[in-house]
Formats: sequence, C-alpha cells, structure tokens
Amino acid sequence: MIVTSALIIWKALMCITGSESPVVVVLSGSMEPGFKRGDILFLHMSKDPIRAGEIVVFNVDGREIPIVHRVIKVHEREDTGEVDVLTKGDNNYGDDRLLYAQGQLWLQRHHIMGRAVGFLPYVGWVTIIMTEKPIIKYILIGALGLLVITSKD
Repeated sequence: MIVTSALIIWKALMCITGSESPVVVVLSGSMEPGFKRGDILFLHMSKDPIRAGEIVVFNVDGREIPIVHRVIKVHEREDTGEVDVLTKGDNNYGDDRLLYAQGQLWLQRHHIMGRAVGFLPYVGWVTIIMTEKPIIKYILIGALGLLVITSKD
C-alpha cells in the first residue's frame, strides 16, 4: 500500500512538473555555495526557453547520474529555432564540455530534465548515506522487515 501510494505520488509529480524526475539530490560540491551536497532540488520543465543563469538538471549520453549545473551560454539556431546550452558548475573552474559525451559541445533540450525551482537543504543526505554505506541500507531494510513481521494488526 505504501509503495503504491509513493508511486502514484511520484507519477502525479511527473505530470504536474513536466519533468521525468521532479526531485533530485545534489551529489557533489560543484554548485556550492548555492547548493550543497545533500540538498534536494525540486524541478519543473516548461516550454519556456532556457536562459543563461538558470540552474538545470541534465543527463549526458553514457552517464547514469544526472548533473545539476548552471546555464552559462545559450545558442539559438536561426534556421530551426532550437536552443543549445552550455553549462558549468558554480564551484568549477571551466565549463562542462569535458562532462558531455565525446564530441558533444552543447546540450540540447532533450538532455535537460528540468529547471531547479526550489530546494530543501541537507534532506538528501539520507540517500547519499544509503548509497555510499550499503550496510546502513541493509540494516534499515532488516529493521523495517522485522517491524512488519512482529507488528500485531
């Protein structure tokens, strides 16, 4: 019942926000001081054009984990009206071209999962700890399993 409810809420958030992942956890310090490792970002994806200065979450071909960085340049193609963007982490020295797929110089709209519209500081540390220290995850799952088995309904 809890899993079903969580799935319904997640799917509803996807529809409302227009983003395939409406909530993400910041996993590195590349956006400090604005966002710190462990912050949770809320995303929204609208049809509005992406502008320089916006913080976006994007996927790069060949990488599983999405990246949270700021748009520093926008290039609009005159012939098609499509927009290409270049990103950079606020705490990084150079732009993100080294993070993109080999030979890729710009991100297209299909790479972008959403724009950051809000955040909760530090709440994502639960996810980070369970990923980096799997034993904690197993202890938690075991404790919850034990709780289900021993509960009296």
